[in-house]
Amino acid sequence: MVMVKGDFPRADVPKSLARVALREKIASADLLPEFPITTRELPFDARFPGKATAVVGMRRVGKTTFMHQLRRERTRRGLPPENLPWVSFEDERLDGFQAAELGFLEYEYDRLHPNARERGPVVWSLDEIHLVPGWERFVRRLLDTPGTEVVISGSSAALLSREMATALRGRGWEVPIHPFSFREALAHRRAAVPDPAAPASRSSTARIERAFFDWLTRGGFPEAQQDIGRLSRSRLLRGYVDTVVLRDVIERHGIRNPRALIFLVRQLLTSPAALFSVERFRGAVRARGVRTARTTIRAMLSHLEDAFLFGFVSIASASERKRAMNPRKVYPADSGLIPVFERSGRPNRGRLLETAVFVELQRRCLDVSYVHTPSRREVDFLAVGADGAMELIQVAADLDRPITAEREFAALREAGKLHPQARKRLLTLTADPLPFEPPPDVRVEAAWEWMLAAPA
Repeated sequence: MVMVKGDFPRADVPKSLARVALREKIASADLLPEFPITTRELPFDARFPGKATAVVGMRRVGKTTFMHQLRRERTRRGLPPENLPWVSFEDERLDGFQAAELGFLEYEYDRLHPNARERGPVVWSLDEIHLVPGWERFVRRLLDTPGTEVVISGSSAALLSREMATALRGRGWEVPIHPFSFREALAHRRAAVPDPAAPASRSSTARIERAFFDWLTRGGFPEAQQDIGRLSRSRLLRGYVDTVVLRDVIERHGIRNPRALIFLVRQLLTSPAALFSVERFRGAVRARGVRTARTTIRAMLSHLEDAFLFGFVSIASASERKRAMNPRKVYPADSGLIPVFERSGRPNRGRLLETAVFVELQRRCLDVSYVHTPSRREVDFLAVGADGAMELIQVAADLDRPITAEREFAALREAGKLHPQARKRLLTLTADPLPFEPPPDVRVEAAWEWMLAAPA
């Protein structure tokens, strides 16, 4: 019998319901989705030669849709759809499926498309591949096959960056997907995306600012963009959080004290953009009759960060010890989660704005810390790019009061002495003219203008 790479005798092909499922998937694997796709914008190329593109992010941010976006882009560049097989492993018929049987995918694909590699590379898109134990060996073998590329995705429960690095032995190219940016949300809702550098009328500015505040409170999760009403949206987003906590943390890590974890999540969601102290939380949870160790709390924080539910920002310092000893600021994955858990019923505009700015800095792949000056003033972010360029960014929702403005400028001025090479920027909620002249070395602009502009 003539064998192709990845082939094996038919007697070894699994004769089970899983085989039927795989045959169906391969038969339809070259079909491109017909639904509209909102293009996700990346600051880098999603492909890296010789590496598997690993699409990661919190649940429901649109990882699967992004994989289809990549497939459409390849067809526009001339690659035939049959060279872009897509297989989802989230199928109950594949329960108990083992990595040793994954070779059947190659066998069936080569049977249906024996001349595919003559037309270009074969790009496998494997969605929820982590559900197959030992998947990494199959992916590594695909990468070693000439003319083959691989894109993988999985829930944050099992395809975390450090696990991917271990499993693929340095052959994974991580592509994080976040909730929609403001620009992406406008495009998703078929709204015009304005050019922030172009002159705008008062009415158009008011219109874009209404859309911006709506995005801040609605959030960027794709399903939350629907006009489903505040109650339904709240239930939707609460469901996301509950699923992450239950499946990606409690079940995955075998949490023995779920009550402490649930209290921790609520504490973080009701205090966004705030400093978090392990000792203070330990005292608060103990007052509720729940005892938990410091190491347990730190482990839970790590699990929540791995699940992409929260991002943590350390103090700016060259000393690792100082970074570890000082509290970290905590931000939820999306500003839309804040109103859902706000106790007062009125979301804090400053916290919404600061969270959105943090997520945008993450989206731009900047290294982020916060600055604490000797006089106890604080600058929200010190952002450092891959080229070493630094920027101090202060976020203020309201600068109408001169005393508030002076406090923000003073913090930037003092932080600038600690980081003299850094540019200074103050981001506001609106583009309203300031009732005073800002310092000449501080750029003041509306956060929506900064978000719509290409990163400098």
